This record gives sequence, C-alpha cells and structure tokens, in this order.
Amino acid sequence: MTATDRSIELITAAAQAAADKLAHDIIAYDVSDVLSITDAFLLASAPNDRQVKAIVDEVEERLLKELGAKPVRREGERDGRWVLLDYVDIVVHVQHSEERVFYALERLWKDCPEIGLPEDALATRGKGAEYAARQAAEADGGPS
Repeated sequence: MTATDRSIELITAAAQAAADKLAHDIIAYDVSDVLSITDAFLLASAPNDRQVKAIVDEVEERLLKELGAKPVRREGERDGRWVLLDYVDIVVHVQHSEERVFYALERLWKDCPEIGLPEDALATRGKGAEYAARQAAEADGGPS
C-alpha cells in the first residue's frame, strides 16, 4: 500500500507552506504500510514557539485555500512546542527544535519511504543544526 495521490498533494502543499514560513528540516514519510489511520507524516521544526505557530497557521490556511482541506483535529497549539494537524490522510507535526531533537520522530519512521518534496522544502534540511550552532557561538561570545 502506498500513500494516495490526495495524500501526496496535501503533503506537497503543506511542505511548501512550511518552507515559506522558514521551517527547518522538513521531511515527509509514507507511513501507509505501517499505520492504518493515515497515509503520511510531515515533520517540520522551528527555533521558537512563535514561529511554530506561524508555520501551523500557514499550513492550515494554505491547505484550506488551495485544496479545501480542514484538519479534523489540532493539538498542542496552546504551548506552541509541538502542534499536530490531523487531516486524516496526512498528519502534520510542527515542533519546536528542542522537542524535535528530544522526540526524534525520524528515528521512529526511518524505515518508511520518504516522500519527495518541493525544492524549497528540501533546502530546509540541516537548517536546525545551523541555527543551533549559531546560537551556541553567540552564547559563547562569538560572532553572530
């Protein structure tokens, strides 16, 4: 079993929306072979709670406007550390960078096939580590 065309369409639009709001490390997995409740997961992260919320809002707005899709469930928004948007066909996880490292969802789904994403989304890979290194250098008094 593989993700449906609709799921791929939703994942692609969500990934582009997240990239447009400067999400870090966007990746998508086809989980249809291991889960019966959804076809695909999209993971994205941001270095602060405000940006997590901005990414979530953009994903939700874009999927509604472009594809007429509304999430059936939205969780975690109050804290802004890990927000989950459940569209049944796909689930979007937007995490604060610290939660992304701690929970390491990629490790759980690494055996599932990756779904191809738009170039803008692929370009976000490694941005979380770059940001963390810059923050560490600034904390040590190095150049910003």
